[in-house]
Amino acid sequence: MTLESLYKGVKLQDYYIGKITQVYRSSCIAQVENIALMTDRSKFSKSFLPNTINNFVVIDSTVGVFLGEIFENKASRKSVFEKSSSEGDKSKDYHEICIDTIALMTPEADRFDLAGFKTLGITDNVYLATDEVYKLFLSSLEFSTEQEEKLPAFATFLNRSQADVRLKPSTLFNRHLMCIGATNSGKSTTALAILDKLISSKRKALIIDPTGEYRDAFTSDEVTKLSLGVDTTISPSKITMDQWEKLFETENSSQGAVLSEAITSLRYMKKIGDDSYYFKVGANIDEVQENLASVSNDDTDFNIELLPEQIQAESVCEPDRDNDYNFRYRYDSLKANSNASFIQKIQYQMTNTKFLTFFSNDPSMYNLLDVIDDFVHLPNVSLYIDTSTLGAAEGIGGMVIDLVSNFVMSQDGNCPFVFFIDEVHRYAKSRYSEKGFHGGLTLIAREGRRKGIFLYLTSQNPKDVSPVLFGQIGTMLIHRLMLNDEIQAVENHLDDYAIKHVRKLHQGEVILSSVNLLHNVFIHVKKSDRTQYNDTPLL
Repeated sequence: MTLESLYKGVKLQDYYIGKITQVYRSSCIAQVENIALMTDRSKFSKSFLPNTINNFVVIDSTVGVFLGEIFENKASRKSVFEKSSSEGDKSKDYHEICIDTIALMTPEADRFDLAGFKTLGITDNVYLATDEVYKLFLSSLEFSTEQEEKLPAFATFLNRSQADVRLKPSTLFNRHLMCIGATNSGKSTTALAILDKLISSKRKALIIDPTGEYRDAFTSDEVTKLSLGVDTTISPSKITMDQWEKLFETENSSQGAVLSEAITSLRYMKKIGDDSYYFKVGANIDEVQENLASVSNDDTDFNIELLPEQIQAESVCEPDRDNDYNFRYRYDSLKANSNASFIQKIQYQMTNTKFLTFFSNDPSMYNLLDVIDDFVHLPNVSLYIDTSTLGAAEGIGGMVIDLVSNFVMSQDGNCPFVFFIDEVHRYAKSRYSEKGFHGGLTLIAREGRRKGIFLYLTSQNPKDVSPVLFGQIGTMLIHRLMLNDEIQAVENHLDDYAIKHVRKLHQGEVILSSVNLLHNVFIHVKKSDRTQYNDTPLL
């Protein structure tokens, strides 16, 4: 497309600014020749503010038409109000604008694209961009050329309030999406606005809600609703030892070993049909070891209610050999003292009234993994899981996320879906574990795209998630951030202008940064009409 085609129907010379005088690798400087344009109030509107910055300009070059954004606007005199006394003095005046090069449209193309290694040149003409040029820029934002139906508009562009933000699902999600921001910055509102467009357009979503604020946002016809510990259970036999360690937040390898031994003992008792725990003081050592060795991979079920008693029963040691070569376990007070704090932690977890209900085999309730198995293989259905009834303990939430993540990754023939996790910082980091971060989400972040699983995460602080997980996020919705370390964590996604403004964003204002977009954009999210329980009570 040529410059004349871009300005078809208007007088090109009315938008002429000046010529390029200096060229750098990512920017350039132009000298303003049409001073009248900078003071012509008839041109001043939401679209045209030529005497300020953040305006778009068009540069006519030998390789095509460049699109740029003005980031500095300066006059030659110390005071812009100073008048020259003669024509001779006026000839020494000059006015410069600094332009950040954004994109290039070659003569053969009909849309803007990244400029790559192509640069503009000295004396190239610069023109103020029209609304039509801006609309062409918006239509060129997405790199994806797939014939994919766009999501309904969920936001508007801040610098062009009349322009809606309508993007393809692949643009937002195919490199995973993360929404971050300080409390009360509009993070949850943004999350629901996008979920609303996903669900209403019949895309699949698996929603994990730790607070219950989305419980009435969607109807039962739109999503299948589960509440863990209320109408949904999971069998203890389905949980791996690594996940049990996450659940009970073992502090070191010795606690992990004790937990593993106690669960193996309870699995043996379940195998032989005994409803009590395995009492080991005074038991023959060879006989106990033989019994535990008989537990096979199929003997996975056990009574989780007996776990504290069984860990206490593991506080035994081997005695010195006697004359009759009789080996029997004796009570070990050192192990008992060492296990006491771990037992208290487990008992505290179990005081949650829904905990034991969730970890059971109640046939009258849904089985979590069975429902998820149906979900991943059925098209056009969504699933909502309310985890708020299990309490705010990080271990429970982290274990559930890890369990679900590994389960969906193990399935074949999945229908593509968005895996939404609200307040992911609750699940991504343990207060006690040496490992620190849960691995299920990292596995999805690395390998999920090939199975059609796309993450959509929200968090208050990007540093609360694994650096490996954060490094896999290709699209960011950045609300207001205040702390320097939080801003530093996202600065690779932002340019200098955005970094300076991330503290100034109002509620609902967002910086949208993506590897799937031509340029970062500032948007204002439209609040969804769906019910959301996130209002802040007045003091």
